[in-house]
Amino acid sequence: MRVDVITIFPEAFSPLSISILQRAQDKGALVVKIWNLRDFSSDRHRKVDDQPYGGGKGMVLKCKPLFAAIRAAKGENPEAEIILTCPRGDPFTQETAKKLAVAKGMILVCGHYEGIDERVRTLVQKEISIGDYVLTGGELPAMVIIDAVARLLPGVLPEEAPMYDSFFDSLLDWPCYTRPEEFEGMRVPEVLLSGDHQKIEQWRKKEAQEETKRKRPDLYKRFLRKKENQHDPKT
Repeated sequence: MRVDVITIFPEAFSPLSISILQRAQDKGALVVKIWNLRDFSSDRHRKVDDQPYGGGKGMVLKCKPLFAAIRAAKGENPEAEIILTCPRGDPFTQETAKKLAVAKGMILVCGHYEGIDERVRTLVQKEISIGDYVLTGGELPAMVIIDAVARLLPGVLPEEAPMYDSFFDSLLDWPCYTRPEEFEGMRVPEVLLSGDHQKIEQWRKKEAQEETKRKRPDLYKRFLRKKENQHDPKT
């Protein structure tokens, strides 16, 4: 998958060069190009923002450089979906990541300051928010989207690995342990030391459900609905 990112802070994407994201690029499963929005400014100071019409605090990203940058990225990644990271977007979930992982490409537009000129939205196909809180800009959300999607691309992780991640089946992960078997009076559950893989799998499924029911009842209800639908012949 090719991902293009339009931002005024290219240096914010240094995490692309570490861990799974770097391995994904090394394997050719992920290609990322960062576009500096300031390169598309006609201002000699490379300015890309201005005061909002009607007054008010803050600055707004101008439409002219954004249109130019998006069209340039689209020219190199013609089948990509144009996505804006912003508070008005749909909540980003594991289901969103799954859908994006089978897309033909993404162009991520990072909002900043008080937002973007509204006319830019005529080019945008999807808006995504990673949560109900305020961030300095859209760079961190873009990184979150890239990271979540990259994990699901073929060849990046062992084939079944994503199936054991939290949220994959609307459940949180089960408790994990490693050596030593006992630490400060706390022991690893005996079932994990038994070598009985069937019992271990049953224990993990039960613990994942209990953990989700206790900490995220909203997710647990979603899990139960999906389970019911799977057994409903009408669905």
